[in-house]
Amino acid sequence: MAGHSQFKNIMYRKGAQDAKRAKVFTKLIRELTVAARTGLPEPDMNPRLRSAIQAAKAANMPKDTMERAIKRGAGGDDGANYEEVRYEGYGPGGVALIVEALTDNRNRTASEVRAAFSKHGGNLGETGSVSFMFEHIGRIDYKADVASADEMFEAALEAGASDVESGEAGHEITCATDDLSVVRDALEQKFGTPESARLDWKPLNTTPVDEQAASTLFKLLDVLDDNDDVQRVAANFDIADDVMERLSA
Repeated sequence: MAGHSQFKNIMYRKGAQDAKRAKVFTKLIRELTVAARTGLPEPDMNPRLRSAIQAAKAANMPKDTMERAIKRGAGGDDGANYEEVRYEGYGPGGVALIVEALTDNRNRTASEVRAAFSKHGGNLGETGSVSFMFEHIGRIDYKADVASADEMFEAALEAGASDVESGEAGHEITCATDDLSVVRDALEQKFGTPESARLDWKPLNTTPVDEQAASTLFKLLDVLDDNDDVQRVAANFDIADDVMERLSA
């Protein structure tokens, strides 16, 4: 299951990056603000805001910080008008990358993302140049100890999910993008609040990457992670476990 392994690689790296608390909070505050602005400021009536609040809680964001961000978005008085922008391109080793951003300056963000790709042996393409290699999905994550693999599979199937991957790292439930709210709500009633629930990009197939290309690729991903405008990066790399261990040491 190379694609599943790739997701775990991303999650492992993301854990190290999330130690950069201020950067994480900046991205989460921006998502809370936009979610509140694009829908009702009530999480029960706004699935995107509800997901943003869950992510903020998982990162231990103080409640008053969350409330200020939501109030700012609902009132539309934060002085910034964020746009959702998607960039697509190829990184080292021919790895396909999708970069999702929230920006108040499209030209600045495009310039910074393009520079990051160029500096690390990649190149940006047109919209649609790599997204056909991914499936846009709803994804819900639970810790492994909330249920057995069979219990989670049965509950997810009944809720309308399309697939479940269970292992030591946890349960990864996928569904159609339009079904994310319904599936999440059904599972939440049975197993409690998930670790995360969001839209994501899942690679249809993966690109094997050697150690040298992987090292440069991780540098590119680090630069993108450090960019306040970049909310999420999806990639279709497949890196052998021994290479992963050496690069993570």
